[in-house]
Amino acid sequence: MTSSNHQSSNINHQLPPFPPNRGHLLTEKHLHASAGLDAMSVRDVLTTINDQDALVAAVVRRAIPEIEKLVEHIASQMEHGGRLVYFGAGTSGRLGVLDASECPPTFCVDPGEVVGIIAGGDGALRKSSEGAEDNPDGVDPEWGRLKIGEQDTAVGIAAGGTTPYVLGGLRLAKLRGATTALVTCVEGVEKTLADHVIALPVGPEVLTGSTRMKAGTATKMALNMLTTAVMVRRGKAWGNLMVDLRASNAKLIDRALRMLQTQCGLDRPSAGRLLEQAHGHVKLAIVMHKRGVDASQAQKLLEEHGQRLREVVGPPVAGV
Repeated sequence: MTSSNHQSSNINHQLPPFPPNRGHLLTEKHLHASAGLDAMSVRDVLTTINDQDALVAAVVRRAIPEIEKLVEHIASQMEHGGRLVYFGAGTSGRLGVLDASECPPTFCVDPGEVVGIIAGGDGALRKSSEGAEDNPDGVDPEWGRLKIGEQDTAVGIAAGGTTPYVLGGLRLAKLRGATTALVTCVEGVEKTLADHVIALPVGPEVLTGSTRMKAGTATKMALNMLTTAVMVRRGKAWGNLMVDLRASNAKLIDRALRMLQTQCGLDRPSAGRLLEQAHGHVKLAIVMHKRGVDASQAQKLLEEHGQRLREVVGPPVAGV
């Protein structure tokens, strides 16, 4: 009886209307090199994946000119209160949320300056909410909540370049006056879809259509480049040091202390006292020590020089 009922429910199950054929998309095509994937040894599976991953960096490199334009724009807008908002569905959405969530501890920015939104809400970070990506108006409530406007940059992430949630979100962001960008892993995307199109055509996946693989890797690389370059332009690094971090856990406190020891010539206890006086802000501590001022005077100096430490105290000690 159970079996009969199960068969009956399968027979009566209605599929949603058939969507457009996406077989022409690069992300949906079959990869010849992995055609026999299920018959390969584990070593050959891993080697095939690694061989394909090795192609990704060169594809991302070709996108640098367009990423550069977007970086310059976002950095300029942020100087006037603008925000960077990522949005996407599935893997793409998770990568945007990941990159956004790393910015506050890395660069000591307010969580509201770089925001990540995923179709289906935060619950979709752990549990798939695939149907949410089909709603072209799905992100509009978030645009209303965030009051997205002309100083903001909305970056949609869609590996295949066709996700209704992302394309609709770009359209709605434009209506609100925001600058728009699309990060995608296909070629030939209409330039009218966004003000900036970052195309990363890494080719078919080892597992056909599994864009968490090469497409995900390329996207992660591009987002790393985007936010890191934006923050460097905003004075959030000194040399290659993560000098704008706020020491809020054991790992970051240790990193802060080592920077102060090296850059200020202090022993560890003295570095610790200086860090406390600077309320855990490394950049502030360095200015206090090198310019012989208190925290409020150090903050004023940084503000006068656009938060760029090099302009206040010169270059860091190199090679350490």
